[in-house]
Amino acid sequence: MKIDVTKCHGSGNDFLLLDEVGKAYDFTDEDRRALTLTLCNRETGPGADGILFVLESDRCDAMMRVFNSDGSEASMCGNGLRCVGRYVCEKIGKDDIMVETLKADLHVSKEEDLYDGIPTYNVEISPVLFDLSSLPMNGHGEKLIDEKVEGLPTERAFTALAVPNPHLIAVVDRDVLSGDEQKNISEYLNGSNPICPDGVNVSYVTIMDKGAIFVRTYERGVGFTNACGTAMSASTLVTCLLGYNEKGVAVDVYNPGGKVRVVVNERTDGSYFMELIGNATYVYQATIQWDPAFPNRYDWEAKKELDEHVAYRQLEEHAASLVKEKVFL
Repeated sequence: MKIDVTKCHGSGNDFLLLDEVGKAYDFTDEDRRALTLTLCNRETGPGADGILFVLESDRCDAMMRVFNSDGSEASMCGNGLRCVGRYVCEKIGKDDIMVETLKADLHVSKEEDLYDGIPTYNVEISPVLFDLSSLPMNGHGEKLIDEKVEGLPTERAFTALAVPNPHLIAVVDRDVLSGDEQKNISEYLNGSNPICPDGVNVSYVTIMDKGAIFVRTYERGVGFTNACGTAMSASTLVTCLLGYNEKGVAVDVYNPGGKVRVVVNERTDGSYFMELIGNATYVYQATIQWDPAFPNRYDWEAKKELDEHVAYRQLEEHAASLVKEKVFL
């Protein structure tokens, strides 16, 4: 069958976007997993951190399903939601939409450009859950806020929350990023372990200035990525809870793939939601041939390169220079 795909990225977190609406693909979830494993392989396929599947929704403007590069399904993806949000907004001619995800219906709106010539979207990140059963995380009571995790080979203090993807976040000095601590802890928690049996996203956060942080994330199902939208949102919330930043004020969040802005909002009932504001950049559009009967094979039918990455590269270079100055990676 012929399949149309768009290569896109949010903060360098790259995806293949595939619209199933009105198409005769008739994918099963096994088809989606097989296609993801084939196309996201960076050695034998086009390569990506995952595939964003756009489907019809009976209550929103569209539904988004996200399959990670290892074939697992994520409940949400903030960077991916910006890309899907742009795609759906442009497709139906709106600047303000609702997108159904596995655990929540989320608001997406077009925003003023984050940087010259960069399509920018604001996406809602919620719900925010601190109950450890929602990750799940075992052996540490009901909540974990800036505390040591028993069973990990470190005295590091972490905060655990789900948004709704599970996250474990530590605020660290910049010299910690040059070592292997984050890698070792992340690999342990995403293998067979008694603490986070379903795995967890692990982020290390460095305070650059008031209103500016750097976040590096080991993403469950992927590994270290250029950026993770829900991790950047959750990390910003943690810095607000710990007094480094303020709720209701935009925070510049730098990452290995560029930068976004995050605003932490508190509702009257004490719950939180974040606004994740950043790019939704298209790299190319293509048509491939793929047969579910031979899932490991694919062929290019056509490919059209786009030039949006040129503008984003300027933002990336600007962000990298600030990170080098403040974080010394």
